[in-house]
Amino acid sequence: MKKICLLLLAFLAVTPQAFSQKNNKDVFPDGTKIPNWFLDATKINPSDLGKFYSVTDYGAVNDSTIVQTKAIQKTIDEAYNNGGGVVVIPKGVFMSGALFFRANTHLHVSEGATLKGSDNINDYPKMPSRIEGQSIEYFTALVNAYGINGFTITGKGTIDGNGLKYWEAFWQRRKENPNCTNLEVSRPRLVFIWKCDNVQVQDVKLHNSGFWTSHYYQCNNVKILDLHIFSPHEPVKAPSTDAIDIDVCTNMLIKGCYMAVNDDAIALKGGKGPWADKDLSNGGNENIIIEDCEFGFCHAALTSGSEAIHNKNILMRNCTVNDAKRLLWLKMRPDTPQNYEYITVENIKGYAYSLIYVKPWTQFFDLKGRKEVPLSYSDHITLRNIDLKCDVFYDMKITEYDKLSNFTFENLKVEAKNGAVDKSIIKGLTLKNVVVNNKVIK
Repeated sequence: MKKICLLLLAFLAVTPQAFSQKNNKDVFPDGTKIPNWFLDATKINPSDLGKFYSVTDYGAVNDSTIVQTKAIQKTIDEAYNNGGGVVVIPKGVFMSGALFFRANTHLHVSEGATLKGSDNINDYPKMPSRIEGQSIEYFTALVNAYGINGFTITGKGTIDGNGLKYWEAFWQRRKENPNCTNLEVSRPRLVFIWKCDNVQVQDVKLHNSGFWTSHYYQCNNVKILDLHIFSPHEPVKAPSTDAIDIDVCTNMLIKGCYMAVNDDAIALKGGKGPWADKDLSNGGNENIIIEDCEFGFCHAALTSGSEAIHNKNILMRNCTVNDAKRLLWLKMRPDTPQNYEYITVENIKGYAYSLIYVKPWTQFFDLKGRKEVPLSYSDHITLRNIDLKCDVFYDMKITEYDKLSNFTFENLKVEAKNGAVDKSIIKGLTLKNVVVNNKVIK
């Protein structure tokens, strides 16, 4: 009996801690439960999506020098007209301009296949679109899906933007005018998915985009699994090739991906400008999980902004960073009202130039006649269980219009050339077991 009582007491002592540890893994940063949807990373079998339609059956040929947009679009349209199915890019190289997927159609890029983008911007017609926090007419992407619930991209092949010509044109323009905007040189994105719910993109390689690599706008329930996303930073830098742009989206899982691009790897967008929060085409991003990913060269592994108004419940965990300029970058844009809240980055190892970077983003600053500068907030930001080498640990500088509060740094082991911490920048900075250059920071 005595032994049973001791066992019961031990169980009661351990159980709350065990439950606490378990719940810590199963909740978003604001404490709400993570739905089971996020725990299911099952791959889609394209055979379950309907009949296969190979582009070679509709006139496309294995030739990397011929633009074959008409034949590939004909394949998509045929699948749609027959009730839907999977458009297959078989082994080989097939060059195309903008493609428009339709209801119940999907894309499968076979292993050994490349869907190659044309380097002629005329092959990407302008349409009502979304870019850099603005709803404007802009060039279409190589792969476009609008209002297609359940849209999928599968296969172990490559979607290649063939971006060199666009990159060179951009740098030439920047040489002529150092203040030129990103939109002054006409460039297509690689993948643009708009107003689509229950999307899954898995296994494919997204390489050499002319502009943003993949852009998700006004989407819900999106899973991005095991992608390889790459655009070079040398010898020719591929400008503005963000790996994944999340723009007014809810419920997104990014898992098992490799990202190395000459801009931000994962960028949280949503709108810009002094009245951005009043524009119905703008909005926030909520419930985003990034896990088990690896980051090569990038300007930041995770960026909030610069065209963003509200980001909440962003969880990045169990990732390796090899050559990022920043691990977490909060872009405080002084011409835009912003609220970044409940963002957690945890269980990270590797190298980044800066561990956390928070500074005003003043590029193309424009109050558009608004007299007062809008306030921006970052609240409940947590960095936990991080083992990182960096040049600058705490790279932060703000203005009177930036309000930072309730930051928690917990279990950090950092080697830094500059390990200084200015606690005055944040209202409510909590440091728990923060070791920088073998010294505990209190």
